Amino acid sequence: MKRLNRKTCVVTGAGRGIGAAIARRFAEEGARVVVTDKDLPAAAVVAKEIGGQARLLEVSQEGHWAEFAAEFPRIDVLVNNAGVTGFEEALVAHDPEHARLADWRAVHRVNLDGTFLGCRYAIGAMRAGKQGSIINISSRSGMVGIPAAAAYASSKAAIRNHSKTVALYCAQEGLNIRCNSVHPAAILTPMWEPMLGEGPDRAERMAAFVADTPLHRFGTVDEVAAACVMLASDEAAYMTGSEITIDGGLLAGSVAPPKQVG
Repeated sequence: MKRLNRKTCVVTGAGRGIGAAIARRFAEEGARVVVTDKDLPAAAVVAKEIGGQARLLEVSQEGHWAEFAAEFPRIDVLVNNAGVTGFEEALVAHDPEHARLADWRAVHRVNLDGTFLGCRYAIGAMRAGKQGSIINISSRSGMVGIPAAAAYASSKAAIRNHSKTVALYCAQEGLNIRCNSVHPAAILTPMWEPMLGEGPDRAERMAAFVADTPLHRFGTVDEVAAACVMLASDEAAYMTGSEITIDGGLLAGSVAPPKQVG
């Protein structure tokens, strides 16, 4: 039997990148996947590919969640993946000294408010069955300071903490609804494109971003999706309030440079 056989799984921000990879892996494992995104055409492409359903969902909009809940009142798994860095439109200042309040709030509105609303919806959609799995996509940036991306780091740190709060709340309520967070570091997705660019120095930029990573490479979306399959499955039945870091060893300690030969 497949690991997610007949489970109804909702993935936000699944029109591309990590979300799309999670949706594909869930479908391969037998899940009935609802692919949501603010870009409905992109979600529809992924849904058609995997035999799922596509829905428009702006995660920061409470009304969108209310409409979604009316259509999908019972689910088994929710992955709160939708998120922004704040650099999608332009390389604006996001450091603690120069960031504009409007830009700070815009990042938190999607990343943090969206996760809060998603968790609230999921608890209600899983309560009748008294079980389920909520997976919140945080970031390595939620575990350390990031001077040039203060809002992103702050929002992801809050997601890490809120995941634990949700886990404890569900346990208090006598519900077997698990909530865990996943913390990817440098995963090669379209989100990185504004920072990598298309110029002749792209390869150098990529190497610079992972220079301090012990495994000296970007991670892949499939590596993140594999962790999410495990958390969504019954194999992780005793995991709640936990966090999984997927960072190539970045937080393990000091940098491990390649051994010099000769």
